[in-house]
Amino acid sequence: MAIGIRRRQFISAIGGAGVAWPLGAWAQQQALPIIGWLNSASPNDYGSRVLAFSRGLKEVGYIVDDNVKIEYRWAEGHFDRLPLLAAELVDHHVAVIAATGSPNSARAAKSTTTTIPIVFANGGDPVAESIVATLNRPGGNVTGVTFISGELAAKRLGQIHFMLPTAAIVAVLVNPNNAHSQSVIRDVQQAATTTGQKIVVVNASSEHEIDLAFDSMARQQAGALLIDSDGFFRNQTAQLIALSARHSLPTQYPDREYTLAGGLVSYGASIVDAYLQGGVYVGHILKGAKPADLPVQQPTKFDLVVNLKTAKALGLIISPSLLATADEVIE
Repeated sequence: MAIGIRRRQFISAIGGAGVAWPLGAWAQQQALPIIGWLNSASPNDYGSRVLAFSRGLKEVGYIVDDNVKIEYRWAEGHFDRLPLLAAELVDHHVAVIAATGSPNSARAAKSTTTTIPIVFANGGDPVAESIVATLNRPGGNVTGVTFISGELAAKRLGQIHFMLPTAAIVAVLVNPNNAHSQSVIRDVQQAATTTGQKIVVVNASSEHEIDLAFDSMARQQAGALLIDSDGFFRNQTAQLIALSARHSLPTQYPDREYTLAGGLVSYGASIVDAYLQGGVYVGHILKGAKPADLPVQQPTKFDLVVNLKTAKALGLIISPSLLATADEVIE
């Protein structure tokens, strides 16, 4: 409210003073291209990713609030809001839509416009989810960057088995509203046939359901937890870490930010780098490149991060061999 009042006062002051804006400067302000930012989560934990996106734009010559604008829309974990938010961006005449967070953002944007270019950045499989035709030749008006988080689920399960070989039951927390959760479940269950672990799938799409999910894991005597990559879960980082500690449940997270916040261990692509590449792609499109000609980017580096402080609190001893392969150890 205060921001709105100050803005009105500022505009009123300009009008009252009779300030005349140079016509050329006004035209330049009006001509700035606008990027529509569509995200399935909230801005609370996305600061580093937004900054990385801006750095990517800068690499191509675009500086936010200088020669390009960004119009933000956040779904706050409510995926059902995404179509309306995407429509708002289309009505705002944005030059390109950056569909970030959950794959649901990309689907909402794609279903809303077939003409405005769309650049996604998420952890789903864009081909399996019919967002693009192929990775090398996306086709249509959509391209982007994938973290391929679902395909890493089996790798994460193997790390849990190595770290906790006595954990016979492993819970997998997924958001049923996220389209790629079924492929994650399939990959983990297939990997469990090799490790010999029993997989318990637990669903949650609200804060209350997360509380219930941890109660369910306790009743089913889960010895470890694997959390799927999801924008809603990312917004609930503090809750997830607190519940894992309260239930003394060793938890494997999908990206580094969780471990920095106190999670036990994480393995995944550098999401910050992926957002930077997304910014680069948006910049290329603003300069005339076609999404259909830009192959979907995939990560080439994956980081294993271990939080020894959390391990000590859980009474776990992390093997030296695992620590030797870690890209970062938090002490």
